[in-house]
Amino acid sequence: MEDPEDLPPRYSTLEYIDRPEEFWSQSGANVNDDGRIEVDLDSKVCRAVAKLIPISHEEPKREPVPDYTQPSTCDIRLNIVIQVVGSRGDVQPFIALGNELQLYGHRVRLATHGVFESFVLESGLEFYPIGGLRSGEIQRKRAMVAEMLRGCWDSCISEDPVSKAPFVADAIIANPPSFAHIHCAQALAIPLHLMFTMPWSNTRAFPHPLANLKYSTTEPKLANYISYGVVEWMTWQGLGDVINEWRASLDLEPVPGMEGPCLAGTLKVPFTYCWSPSLIPKPFDWSSNIDVCGFFFRSLPNYTPPPDLESFLRGGSPPVYIGFGSIVIDDPIAMTKMILEAVKSLGIRAIISRGWSNLGEADSDDQVFYFGDCPHEWLFQHVAAVVHHGGAGTTACGLRFGRTTTIIPFFGDQLFWGNMVASCGLGPRPIPYRSLTSDKLAEAIKFCLQPEAQAAAHDVADRMSHENGVATAVASFHRNLPVTNMQCDVHPSAPAAWRFKKSSKKPLLLSKIAAGVLIDHRWLKQSDLQPLLVHPIFIQNKRWDPVTGTASSLLGTTTNILKATTDIVYRPYQEFRRVPRSQPELSAPESAASRSPSFSSELSASSTASGTKKSSKLRTTGVAMGGSAKSAGKVLGYWYRGMLIDMPLAASEGLRAVPRLYGDEVKDHGPVEDWKSGASFAGKNFVHGMADGLSDIFTQPYKGGQEEGAKGVVKGIGKGAIGLTTKVSSAALGLVAYPAHGMMKSLYTVTHSKTRKAVLQARVTEGRYLAERSDTKTECQAIVHNFEVACRQDTAVSS
Repeated sequence: MEDPEDLPPRYSTLEYIDRPEEFWSQSGANVNDDGRIEVDLDSKVCRAVAKLIPISHEEPKREPVPDYTQPSTCDIRLNIVIQVVGSRGDVQPFIALGNELQLYGHRVRLATHGVFESFVLESGLEFYPIGGLRSGEIQRKRAMVAEMLRGCWDSCISEDPVSKAPFVADAIIANPPSFAHIHCAQALAIPLHLMFTMPWSNTRAFPHPLANLKYSTTEPKLANYISYGVVEWMTWQGLGDVINEWRASLDLEPVPGMEGPCLAGTLKVPFTYCWSPSLIPKPFDWSSNIDVCGFFFRSLPNYTPPPDLESFLRGGSPPVYIGFGSIVIDDPIAMTKMILEAVKSLGIRAIISRGWSNLGEADSDDQVFYFGDCPHEWLFQHVAAVVHHGGAGTTACGLRFGRTTTIIPFFGDQLFWGNMVASCGLGPRPIPYRSLTSDKLAEAIKFCLQPEAQAAAHDVADRMSHENGVATAVASFHRNLPVTNMQCDVHPSAPAAWRFKKSSKKPLLLSKIAAGVLIDHRWLKQSDLQPLLVHPIFIQNKRWDPVTGTASSLLGTTTNILKATTDIVYRPYQEFRRVPRSQPELSAPESAASRSPSFSSELSASSTASGTKKSSKLRTTGVAMGGSAKSAGKVLGYWYRGMLIDMPLAASEGLRAVPRLYGDEVKDHGPVEDWKSGASFAGKNFVHGMADGLSDIFTQPYKGGQEEGAKGVVKGIGKGAIGLTTKVSSAALGLVAYPAHGMMKSLYTVTHSKTRKAVLQARVTEGRYLAERSDTKTECQAIVHNFEVACRQDTAVSS
């Protein structure tokens, strides 16, 4: 068993928030010691946050469940990095996933905390350290989050720490608390797939697993839905500045405050949940990009129990397992006494895991057996029921073998799993640790031993036996890949990384190895290649109406100006503080020693040091004044950008979005990436805005009359008037706003290219490495031959 000091604590994203009480005080949302949040939806702040959460009031449609009975197929061999933050129980399912991905020829790297290095490497996966979580003050935790963000980015483009083999990720799989996933995928323009052991997507079916909800006026299902948004907003409130500061180091623009909390949902990132649909079916309001695939189980271990354990199991009726794993209990002696009282009152046999709390005050006997460590996959096949803390992995293992379950939650999502088990009749209601008594524990175990509960557990186990969580998750991952944009045209089993265009025909897509081989054989030069954006991600600042949109933009501009104004004074102060304090001057008393050669040399050294300090102060003064001048320049830059670009753009976008408020469709003209797309967007918006705005005067009353008669006509007249005003105004204002926005995007791309160049160089390095280590000359010859054929076909088509 691992040293408790080496393993990170079970995480809660809310632990990293910088002084949350200052923001959420009196708001009805407070973080408890158990990592859960008390959320009062009747509070002012929660009501305000609820208004910012996109909510569809239409009856959700039943999404068809994909057919995963057919074996997963993927002809492309990818470099996949799996980014995981959490405890051993969070890492272990992704090891099983990584091993399954390897069966399809993918190169898999698991990026997680350094304490799991041997655990990952022994499983046959590549490992990359991203830093670790430790207990400590909030600022220290925020610093560790920043460290993990940097580690996650390095895991995407850095060579293997052991073999030194170059690596550039072609796809990312991550659990949500790793935080870096969307931003790394955006910087690389590659696919992202999120996977997790607990719900993280808004649903009306159940509340966020970390939220204790309190409400009086909100409809229960709506309260469940809103709870996810509250948790996300609270997390972003504490970490948004850390993430945006790190994004700047990747040459990415900051994520707007309104968009940060809901990025995964807005971008419709594919999401796979690794629990059994037999326990929690997929909610009806989850869209087709979300799958529930089954628990991730590793292969059954080849385990031989020690003789005393084997003898105890054979010595009577199947015992009840009781253990709390890595949970550190405040008073293990009192807990042991409570467990023994419950066991003896029922007259049952029990097997007790000492765990990190070292439960057990006496030696084992015929009724109670204490042990240190044993694979649950083996042990749970030999017990009658299980009592534990409710970790997702332990819960899954018990259900896998048809064992009724009592959950004593201590932290985080454990209460959620206890409620899910109880709702299916597989165990009693969860008993929070602090309210546990021997009588409550005895009643809970008695419930687990009832024939009805045992039958329900066996029924779920039977249905789970037909599930293969990791295989289904891999199928989900493959199904969501943009395969048509990823396949190399001359080496189909490799993912494309470059575009080669020499004629008017569609560019050839070339993989890293294909480019390396063709450059080595002098068929092309590196300058002939352009980077391929396989799956570009665009984060847009959506506006709901012109008033809030313009006000939000004004607030952002004002905040930036105030910060830059403060830096005019604060930056010089910071620079001067970095200068070490000067040492006291030497006094030279009149004596023989003062006239000695050694004293003269010391005096000379002192003079030199004094000169060096003066020089250092001059340099510091120069740096300080330069920083101050730079901040003053930022003040002007923020003012001009706010007045001439950001606020006109916010107003135009807000006007364009108004019809959505009364159920009308707003046309999507695509993202603004550069000056060309900005000009194109402005043109399309002008044409459609003018045409739709003018036609709405007639079409809206007619449409309303068809639907609601005279009442609908009146509504249609109002909608038509609003549409004419907003659409025409947006069309006119957008002629200036969108091209200006596009020009700013182009300028930003030109002036922030460090990360882009680093990615391109990493791809070149890996391509050369793969070309040099190609398995056979036949592979190289096939690449060259296919390239020749493709070029001849291109020439024939062009002529």
